[in-house]
Amino acid sequence: MRKVYNFYAGPAVLPREALERAQAELLDFADTGMSVLEISHRSKEYEQVNAEAMDRIRGLLGLGSDYHVLFLQGGASTQFAMLPMNFLPGGRTADYVLTGSWSEKALAEARGIGRTHVAASTRDGGYRRVPGPDEVRLSDSPAYVHITSNNTIYGTQWHRWPEVGSAPLVADMSSDIMSRPIDAARFALIYAGAQKNLGPAGLTVVIVRDDFLRQAREGVPTMLSYRTHAESLSLYNTPPVFAVYLTNLVLEWIEGQGGLRAMEERNRAKAKVVYDALDASDGYYRGHAEPDSRSIMNVTFRLPDEAQEREFVSRAGEEGFVGLKGHRSVGGIRVSLYNAMTLEGASALAEFMGEFARAHG
Repeated sequence: MRKVYNFYAGPAVLPREALERAQAELLDFADTGMSVLEISHRSKEYEQVNAEAMDRIRGLLGLGSDYHVLFLQGGASTQFAMLPMNFLPGGRTADYVLTGSWSEKALAEARGIGRTHVAASTRDGGYRRVPGPDEVRLSDSPAYVHITSNNTIYGTQWHRWPEVGSAPLVADMSSDIMSRPIDAARFALIYAGAQKNLGPAGLTVVIVRDDFLRQAREGVPTMLSYRTHAESLSLYNTPPVFAVYLTNLVLEWIEGQGGLRAMEERNRAKAKVVYDALDASDGYYRGHAEPDSRSIMNVTFRLPDEAQEREFVSRAGEEGFVGLKGHRSVGGIRVSLYNAMTLEGASALAEFMGEFARAHG
């Protein structure tokens, strides 16, 4: 089996221990004589998995029973519409902070449902940073304030949450959930596609506070209502059973590594070696994000021209570093350093970056 270091932005690298556990249990889960891919989502064996995963998410984030954990489908892109459908009533305004393509997409969906306000944007600067606290201008009594905590395409990340007063704060945390300790209780709702830090593609995790959920609108289509899934413990219809199962294994792995504080230490160490290689290149590599907005999940940079970027990606692939091509909308290079990526992998890539810069710079 060829050894590779997987730097894809999502679906992304998963902990080997979790994959090996899934492999070992694939044909006989919990002594049922069946695969977890075959058992009913109404069975006591799956219901235990479902409950464990919910409890682990609340436990890792330091949340109590006043937060519902929902296991949905459709990715974060469905949440872009589902959120305003539930929480943007007529006559109210939803505020959005724009820090990249995904927040733009979220805003576009909300605009088709109700009234919106751009509370801050760094688009004019090429999304090289997140807004400072004094740049966020809220509307009068917003229904909620939406941010994207980490921007995979541009390599920026919020390191200090915006002050929103009593307004409900909502975040798309698809690409950095469970990567560091956060004050999760500041958020009324968090949503995240699982395919970066939590598990495989096909599962979307939503965490919603009970008092905010009670404000959800009536008349929303059944499957698009958060209340439906909260009241049924995400078992209203058939959930993505295998994705929830594997996510539970990943959450167990995070616990075993020492929780979110240990994840942050691990992730900062990986990001440091890659950023150090970037900064030591005497300008050969040009980082996109401004230093105080740099993401510890996604490092994005350019080379002097596109031909050298193509050669970098090609040569890296030959050396076992895969998934480094930047997003199609911006080009360049993107190094994704999600939880399961090892320091060994990040260090090996940093060494390759140094050698490539010396040979071509």
